Amino acid sequence: MDHSALSGRQIAAARTLLGIGQKELADASRISVPTLKRMEGSDGVAAGLPNNVLAVRAALEAAGVEFIDGGVRLK
Repeated sequence: MDHSALSGRQIAAARTLLGIGQKELADASRISVPTLKRMEGSDGVAAGLPNNVLAVRAALEAAGVEFIDGGVRLK
């Protein structure tokens, strides 16, 4: 999946499925909490630099999340 297909809602949903807070995900992704908040608050495609969005995605996938068409699930 191209990073541009990742939505803010998917990021927030994935984080909620894992039961982790924004600080924990931001730390795992090596981005700031305000950057993560902007991504999660985006309508549609997650706002942010592609490398930051990809870092969040990688951290979530490493924790067991799978991104599917318009949603998320645990592997």
